[in-house]
Order: sequence, then C-alpha cells, then structure tokens
Amino acid sequence: MPTAPQTTDELYEELQANQRRPYGRTRTVTAEELVDAAERFEETLPLVRALLELQEAYTYGSEPRKSPVAFARLLTLFDEQPDVFDENLRHLVFWRFKWVASALRALPEIPRTSLRQWLTEMRERYEKAGLGLQPYYGQAYRLAAHVGEDTDLAFELWAARTRTPLSDCEACEISERALYHLASGDDERALRTWEPVLAGKESCQEEPARSIAHALLPLLRAGHTDRARELHLAGYRGCRRNPSMSGEVGRHLEFCALTGNEARGLELLAENRNLFDEVDSPLELLDFLNGVEVLLRRVEQLGHGELPAAGFPGRTWTVTGLRAEVHGRADDLAARFDARNGTTAHTDRRGARLGRPLLEALELTLRTRRLDEVAVVPGVPVAAPAARAVAAFPESLPELVARARALDEQGHPDARACWTELRTRVTAPDYTHPDDPAVGPLARLRADLLADEASRRGERDDFTEAAALYEEAAGLYDDAGTPAHAALARAHAVLATAEIPPQTSARAASETPSGLPADGAADTGGTDGIPAEVAALTAAHAAMVRLHAETSGLATYQEARLLRLRATALGLRLQASRSDGHVAAVLHEVGLLHDFATRHDIPGQIAGALVLRASTFAISGDLPAAAAETDALLDRLEAHGPAWHLPRALGLRARLRLGAQDAEAAHADLGEALRLAADWPADAVDTARLHGDLAEACMHLGRPDEALRHLTRSAELNLRRGDRFDAYCAYSNAATLSLDLGRVEDCIALLDSLLAEPDVAAGEPDDRLVAQLRLTRARALRAGEDLKAATTEFLALAAESAGWDDDPGSHAMIAAETAVLLAEADEFDRAREAADQALAAHARDPRHEALSNCLRELARLQARQQGSDGLAGALAFLADAGRVAEEAHSAGYEAHGRPLDSALAYEYGRVHAYADAYEDALAALEKALALIGEPGPDNGRAGEWAECVRFAAAMEGVYLERPAPALARLDAAVSRLTALGHTEETEPLTSLAARLRDEE
Repeated sequence: MPTAPQTTDELYEELQANQRRPYGRTRTVTAEELVDAAERFEETLPLVRALLELQEAYTYGSEPRKSPVAFARLLTLFDEQPDVFDENLRHLVFWRFKWVASALRALPEIPRTSLRQWLTEMRERYEKAGLGLQPYYGQAYRLAAHVGEDTDLAFELWAARTRTPLSDCEACEISERALYHLASGDDERALRTWEPVLAGKESCQEEPARSIAHALLPLLRAGHTDRARELHLAGYRGCRRNPSMSGEVGRHLEFCALTGNEARGLELLAENRNLFDEVDSPLELLDFLNGVEVLLRRVEQLGHGELPAAGFPGRTWTVTGLRAEVHGRADDLAARFDARNGTTAHTDRRGARLGRPLLEALELTLRTRRLDEVAVVPGVPVAAPAARAVAAFPESLPELVARARALDEQGHPDARACWTELRTRVTAPDYTHPDDPAVGPLARLRADLLADEASRRGERDDFTEAAALYEEAAGLYDDAGTPAHAALARAHAVLATAEIPPQTSARAASETPSGLPADGAADTGGTDGIPAEVAALTAAHAAMVRLHAETSGLATYQEARLLRLRATALGLRLQASRSDGHVAAVLHEVGLLHDFATRHDIPGQIAGALVLRASTFAISGDLPAAAAETDALLDRLEAHGPAWHLPRALGLRARLRLGAQDAEAAHADLGEALRLAADWPADAVDTARLHGDLAEACMHLGRPDEALRHLTRSAELNLRRGDRFDAYCAYSNAATLSLDLGRVEDCIALLDSLLAEPDVAAGEPDDRLVAQLRLTRARALRAGEDLKAATTEFLALAAESAGWDDDPGSHAMIAAETAVLLAEADEFDRAREAADQALAAHARDPRHEALSNCLRELARLQARQQGSDGLAGALAFLADAGRVAEEAHSAGYEAHGRPLDSALAYEYGRVHAYADAYEDALAALEKALALIGEPGPDNGRAGEWAECVRFAAAMEGVYLERPAPALARLDAAVSRLTALGHTEETEPLTSLAARLRDEE
C-alpha cells in the first residue's frame, strides 16, 4: 500500500478492495499490511476483520503454515472479547476451524496427535456453543481418508448426519462423497454422486473445478469420452495458475498424458510454471507433482526426453532432468506424509497414479500438436509425417546429388527430400567434398542448396529473404563456372524482389481476418500514378526478358523455367492491376511457354502453362473459358501427367466452381484433390490451401463442423511448413467458427494456445492479427459468462485500438462492445466513456449499424437496471443513436438488419416502459409501427411489426389498463397476419389477447 489507512473507514475500504483481488502474493502481502495497520487502532473490530481477510488470503493462497497462526490470534480475540463478534463474525470463527484442520493436514511436520487434538478442540467448542457436530465429523472423515485408516466408519459417521449451517456447501460435500466412492473403486457411483456438480447445478468458489479434475479419468473409464473432453476444457480454466488448486492442475496434466495429448500437457505445464514456486502447501504440491511426473514419464517414454520443460525456478530443464527432480521431491513428500500418518497411503496412491496405462487417444482441442512441434522455433518448418514411402537415399554422395538434380529438373516433389538430406550431410562437421566432375565444385552444390532454400522461403511469402538467397546462389554459380544456372537464379531473385510488398504490412492489411487491417496501408504509389506493385512486376518482366536474351547455353529445362518466370510476372501484374489491358500480354507469354514446352516434351511446364492460362481467364472474369481450360488441363494430366500436378489442378477447378456457386461440385473436386495429395509432400501440392478451400465449400453447403475440421487442418499444415501468418489466420477463422457453433470452451482453449506461442508473446506477428485473436477470445469469454475476464480483455483492446489512427472504425467497434460489457456490470459511467470513444472513432470511420445497435443496447440496459433513475442516461444513449441513424440516412446507408429508425423508436418505447412512463412508451411504439409499415405477404418485417403490436398492446391493456383498445389492436393484427399467411407471428398476439380477456 502507498500509505497506511488513517481511519477505520479507510481500512474497511482497503479491505474491500483487497477482497476483489485474485488470491496470490499481492493479495496476501496487502492483507498482512492491513493487519499491521489495524493494530494501531484502539478498536478491536478492525483487527478482527483484517485477521479474517489475512487468514482467507493464506488459505486460498496455498500458505497453510500461516493460516493457523492468523486464526490463533483471531481465536484469542474471540475468547477475550466475545462481545466484539456479532452473529456473522461468530459464524465465521466457527467455520474456520475447518480451514485450520485442512491446513494442519497439509503439513507433514505436524504430528498426527496434534491433528487429533485440533479436532478434539473443534468438537469441544462446537458442543459448548450448542452447534451440530456434522462439520466435526466431516473433518474427522477427511483426516481418516488422508491417513488411509478407518475410512468407511468415518464416512458413515459423517455422511449419515444432518447438515447444519456450518456444514460445507452442498457442492463440496457432494465432491467428498464422490471421492469416497471413487477411492472404493466404484466409478459409476462416484459419477452419479458427482452429477449435480458436474452439471453446474451445485457450485461454489472451488466447485465444479475441483470435482471436474477428479472426474476426468473415471469418465474416460466409463466411456464418456466426449464429456470428459468438454469438462477438461471448462474445468482447466477454473484452476489454472491457482496455487490453492495446484493439485487439480496436476490432474489435468495427467489427463493430457493418458489421452495422447502430451504436447498439450507440456503447454499447460508451461502456463502453470508459477506453481513450482508459489505452492507452499506440501500436500497440494505432492498432488501437483504426481500429475507432473505422470506427464513427464509419458513424454520420456515416447523418446522426447530432450524437450525443454517448465519447472522449478533457477535453471532450465529438459523433460528427463525435470522428471528426475520431480520424482525425488514427490517421493520425499509422500514418505514424509506416510511417516507422520503411520501408513503407506500416499506412497501407494502415488504408485497407482504413476502406473496407470494410456486410456484412450482423444483430440482434446481444435489444435492437435505432436511432441516434435513443441520446441519448434517460429518460422522454421517442421517435418510432416511421411504421406508415402520415399525411395531410400543412396549412401554415395555423387549418386544423391545426381538424383536431386535430376528430380529438380523435372520439378518432382521428391527433390525437396533429397536436398534436405544433402543439406544435412554437407553441413556435418566431418563433411569432405568429393573430387567428382559429376558433382562439381563445392560452390555449385552450395548454390543448389541455397536455391532450394530460397524456393521454400518464396512459398512462405518471405520474398525479401528469398531474393537474397537467390542472389547469393547466383554468385556461387558464377564462381562454379555455371552461368546458365546463375542466370536462372538471378531471374528468380528479380521476381522475388518485385513481390516484396511496398510496406511490410501490405499483405497483412489484405489478409487479416474479420476486417481488422494491419498497421499501415500499402504504398500504392508508383511512377506516373501506376501502383508500385504493378510497376515493379512490369520492370521485373523486362529484366527477365533481357536476361533471357543475354544468356547463352541454357538447357531446355532452364529456358522453359525462364519462360515460366516471365509469364508468372505478367500474371501477377494482372492479378495486382485487374486491368483488361494486361490480359493479352499474359496470354502471349503463356503461349510462348506452352509452345516451347510442347516442342521439347516437358510435361511439367506444359501443365504450368495451362494453369497460367486458366488463371488468367479467371482473373479477367471469363469463367467459362477458365473452366474449359481447367478441364483440358485435368484431361491432359490424367493422360500424360505429371501426377503431382493433379491436386492443384483440381483445387483450381474447385475454386472456379465455388465462384459459380456450385459448392457441391467444388466439394467433390477438393475431396478428390486431398485423396491424391496424400501421395505427395504437403507443401508440394499445397495441401493446406486445399483444406482451406474445402472449409469454404463446407460452409456453403451448411456443414460447419466439417468446415471446422478442415480449417484446423489447414492451419496445422501451414504451421508445419513455417507459414505462421497463414496458420494464425486459419486458426482465427476456426476460433470464430467454433464460437458461432457454441463451442465456447473449444474456442477459448484454441486461442489460449495460440496466444501463448513464443512469437505471439514477443509481439512478432502482425499486431492486428493478434488483436483479432484476442478479440475473439474476449467474445468467447463473454459467451462463457466469464464477464470479469472478458471485460478486462475488452478494456485492454479498447485502449490499444485507440492508437490505430489508420483504422478508427475497428476501434469504434471494440469500444462499443466494451461499453456494453461495462453496462452489463452496472458500470454505466465507464460505459458512457467507452461509448463516447466509439462515437469519436465512428465520426472518422463510420460504423452506423454496429454503433446504433450498441447505443440502443446501452439504453436498454441502463433503463432496465436503474428504472426511472436511469432514464436520463438511457435517453442520452438513444439521442446519440438517433444522430447515428440520421447520419446513416444522409449517407444513403442501408442496415443489414432492422432499419435503424424503427429500431430506435421501438427502443424508446422499451426504455420508457422500464421507467414506468407508459404513455411515452406507447407513443414511441406507435411511431415505430408507422415507420415499419403494414406487413405484406412477402414482407420480411412481419415479425418486427407483430412484436411492436404486441408490445404496444401490453402497454395499453396491461400497464395503462385500457384493455378494449388493446384487444381491438390485437384482433386486427391477428386477422391481417393470418390473411397474409404469417400464422407463426400471431401466436404471441393471441396469447396476450387471451390473457387480457381472462382479466376482464
């Protein structure tokens, strides 16, 4: 605290503020300072309240050694000055006897006799105070279960007794009964007992998170895999990073290990690294370490003991090193508890957990990861599982070089694997370059490897690095005396340079999902008003034509590649300009390529020419010609190959069919493309894009769950090849879709995983993309009713987006959502501030409909929650909404949903109704009806009109007690709607009419 409280009122304010903090070091230290401050007052009551807060902080901050000390001081005050304690404080004192019993059990240095003495003290005090003994027997049972002796008798003595006001809450007692049945080996009865808690019917501060953690494995054993998965996602959020629930975190880690989700387990372990340092309870620590060891043993058994793992502070750990450390510490803790208790219960339980087999492989989250992806450096590709067997590499280096070069000339996908193997051999410390004319000098081989790496970089849109690598390769080719190879490498460098965005964020600005553009806009200025990208590609084409003309001695495959690069440059220019004037030039270059490749029988380049021709027609808008060219391409590939071009060609035809609204045919093409793609490396046939396109087709066909699977698969493949931007975009879309499907916990778990990635945490990816991920997560938290966490995230995003000078519209949207969340928490002053921010941003970049919706909702919330006291504030929000509607009308904007003017009039009616101003409400609803107009047979606004009629009739007949005109209004509306065929819309009206007639 900056300054100590000077008055008891200030002390109480500080205590209340501290109670709003999460449990942990900050809350505990503040509570200790407040006790020191309370001791300076002459009154005893402030000290009592401060000690109660301190004991709570110790208890839920996992500091059991200190909790009994604080309670001892409190109990002394209770004995010496009982009059200070009112009924509520007296209740708290007796309640916390149970807390001390739990704290003492958690400390192996406390003798077993002392544990029994404390229970005797508790019983005697309860009897003296005339209190029921069920809570005492509850603690006696817990001690018996902890020790592992006389458990059945202790359970019966507790469970058969009637509950008292000092009994644990229903949820906690249900959990204890279920754990008893679980320890007895009766999974089925335990799960039946747990059901009210697992279903959310009973809850408290620790429940259902505690019960969920213990129920996961029984659910799996009983075959309830889907429910176990759902509860893992929901329950983990309730205990993560919480020292007082570290044992439950350990059980979630164990669940991951025993369901084949070891990578997720390591991820969760890293998220909870604080628990190694912050858990002061030996019993909680033992439970946590047992779960950690189950996970680490499983990872080590799978051959990944060298992976890094989050562990005890002060050093870095591998899985193997941490497992050994955890094993020693946990063995010691179990032995200490058993020595204190005089049993072997804790060692036996620990052994049982460590000996459990893998139960069932489950996909716990939308982001399935392998262990070899855990320690991946962002941007570095990961080897994907082999889709098919590749011919064994020859041991002879000259033979391997010859194979790599031959496959590379054909454009065969297997060339990549050969270059990768060569890179491994050449970079080995003991590598000696062979003196073999077929291999050539080392400079030639190094240039080949650089060109391969440059190609990979270009495929991941890292054009700057690709251009540099191609230039370096060209220099080495010159040194090796191979000018034709040097020319081809330089042509690649020229094209890669032209593809570098004028600003690094230009690509992000066009691809960030959900309309949040990247920081900055692309520089579209070139010479003479020509966009910079178009000018660069024009210059690149001219440079390649000159290079082609100046280079002699080109092999036929090299000349074909140069022609392909020239055509590609012009194709990219057409894509950037969308100018009809650029079409002929592309088709001319494609024709040159096709003629040359046909004359020299180069199948790969013939296919490439046909792809370029079809793409050119598609970009120019000639879809029939594009479709015809694609059909011809597929016919040729099926007849003459090369087979590895088929998946891409099918993908092209599928995209054309999607553009023609034939999603069923596109879905079929993409399914066949993926089937064929399984025969080739994923990056060679762009399997990631095929999955992304198939997700789009599925959405058109109304198959969102299937779309979700393909989105996550696309993201996974992009990550494996090092394209993190596209991967995060796909995952972002998957998260949004899962939220739309109501899979809230899936959405949150996916986004938590992404936001914990090292490059995201370090701020390396595009900031708008990360903001989109956080925004979706905040919306998911709100949907999951974690309003506190959602509000915190929205406030942070609103503050950050306020600095987006290039995109005030997005800030308006975020600030508007933030305002609504604040209003739902009754913080209307802060909601007003956020709404004003939204309005200011809207003035720069209008978001008419979204802002109007927000302002009307703010008005509704304030009027509903504050009644007439909130009417002025609500009307101020509606006045702002009115100005937004007028601006929209002046700008010719048409809302996608309800028209803004009629929606506003309806909200005026609702706001006045909440404030008991029924005449004003009725007048506003009459205006709304006039704005909506009479419904017609095909009028989509019949439902809106019917609701407005119902509300007006309710105002008139119920609140203003004028049933006759209300019934006349309802009967006329029912007749009109029935005549128009809108029978469903009549049901609320006939129901209200019946009610009014019953009351007459």
